[in-house]
Amino acid sequence: MSLQPFMNQVKEIMDENTLDDLKSLLNRRHYLNRCNVALIYLFHFVQSTGILTTTIATGYNYTYLIWVGVGLNILASLLNVYEKTNANLLKTYLKDIDEIKKGKFTDEGAVEKHEDSPAKAGIESTNITIKPTIVTS
Repeated sequence: MSLQPFMNQVKEIMDENTLDDLKSLLNRRHYLNRCNVALIYLFHFVQSTGILTTTIATGYNYTYLIWVGVGLNILASLLNVYEKTNANLLKTYLKDIDEIKKGKFTDEGAVEKHEDSPAKAGIESTNITIKPTIVTS
C-alpha cells in the first residue's frame, strides 16, 4: 500500500489552505489599515472636542458640560486603544504573510495580546530578594 496518494491529498489540502489564508490575511490587513486611518482621525477630533468642551465648561462653571468633556476624552482613549490593538493585529498578520512567502506556513498564528517587554508595557521590573535573618535573644 502506497502512501503517495495520501501525501498528495495532504499537500493539496495544505496548499489550498495556505492560499485561502493568504487571501484572508491580505484582506484583513487592508481592512485594518483603512480602519486605523479612520480611528486616528476620529481620535484626534474627539479628543480635541473633549478638551475644548471641558475648557469652556470649566470657564463658565457648567458642571454637566465638564462631564461631557470628560466623557469625550474617555471615548478618545478607547479609540486610541482600538487603534493600537489593530496595529498589533497587523503585525501578527504580517508575520503570517512572511511565513507564507518563506514556505514555512502551516496555519494562522494565534491572535493574543502580548507585550515585548515589561518596560514597553509601562511596568517596572524589580527583583526582590528575601534574606533570612537570624534573631538571637
